[in-house]
Amino acid sequence: MGSRIASSRVRVLRAEAHDGIAMSFSALRHRSMVLVELTDPSGLVGRGESWVNFPHWAPHERLATLREGVLPLLDGEDGDRVAAVQAKLVEALAPLGRQWGAPGPVFQAISAVDVALWDLRARRAGCSIADLGAGRVRDEIGVYASSLGPTGVAELAARCRDQGFTAVKVKLGFGRQIDDANLAAVRRVCGADVDVFADANQGWSLQEAIDAAPMLREHGVAWIEEPVRGDRLPDLERLHDRTGLTIATGENVYGRADFWSYVDSPAVAIVQPDLSKTGGLTEALAVCTLAGARGKRVAPHLYGGAAAFLATLQLAAMCPSVCVVEYDVRHNPLRDPLLHRPPHPVDGRLRLPAGPGLGVEFDTAALDKYSEPHS
Repeated sequence: MGSRIASSRVRVLRAEAHDGIAMSFSALRHRSMVLVELTDPSGLVGRGESWVNFPHWAPHERLATLREGVLPLLDGEDGDRVAAVQAKLVEALAPLGRQWGAPGPVFQAISAVDVALWDLRARRAGCSIADLGAGRVRDEIGVYASSLGPTGVAELAARCRDQGFTAVKVKLGFGRQIDDANLAAVRRVCGADVDVFADANQGWSLQEAIDAAPMLREHGVAWIEEPVRGDRLPDLERLHDRTGLTIATGENVYGRADFWSYVDSPAVAIVQPDLSKTGGLTEALAVCTLAGARGKRVAPHLYGGAAAFLATLQLAAMCPSVCVVEYDVRHNPLRDPLLHRPPHPVDGRLRLPAGPGLGVEFDTAALDKYSEPHS
């Protein structure tokens, strides 16, 4: 059968991060990516990525989960039955994740396989994932410049302004004085016409988030992302009731079942599935359908490498509920350098690639360059 999965490979790619990337909970010292490659009998390869930014040993865990837990379940499977295979993986492995107390790593591993299956199936069909799936609804989309802060904010904001970005996102959770100064710097540099988003990365208690509301309103922050430690929906609902803030969340919600309560809550205005975390394109498409049914906007979380970048663009190409895409403006050797002719934003908008599979071809020499030995 030409669509069966003939072989699989998992490798770790890593590059040192030099430009001071930090979230409220930790600095990011390396760009890391676990890449799954699935090959069919004709030699076509589909690729997908598992999110492994934190902790720094996550790639080692992900290799074991994929090699020992996920990939053996693909034996004999028809690669064209993407949704069925993904459902099989979730059914078999999600209970283990619950028992382990680590649903995230399990869904992140499944995400890589699911995207690789979509890529492989679309390549066999000779079209992009968007054209194979729900159908292309747009050819370009707005992007926002992500990852300003906690240092060098004014300089990076000026670069984003000069490159034509019309929206930027600032990292918060570094103390009120630093957060306030960084938001003020972005407004001073970018002016009133640029949308400003903010991301606390779950860095605040509920009371700290409530106390931050006047600062966020003063600087015209359009949404606050993951404002409360633990990201529990009752806390988000209390925050919304007390402050009326526009709340975005979802990057650390795993599977469509857990997403439903967030999508259904009036406290959550922006839904943020991450294709490399929540269960892949199959799960993200389901979340977008849920969000569309409730009139919610989807702004997919995206802070990884080339495969997650391209998969997110394919989601944006076929889902009307996606309103904007996150664009990491920091140096990332595991995104553009891995691709032939990677798409770049122009004046805050990005053309959505329409080539086979994920839409853009990988540079195999670059993949080899950044792959760790023996992975």
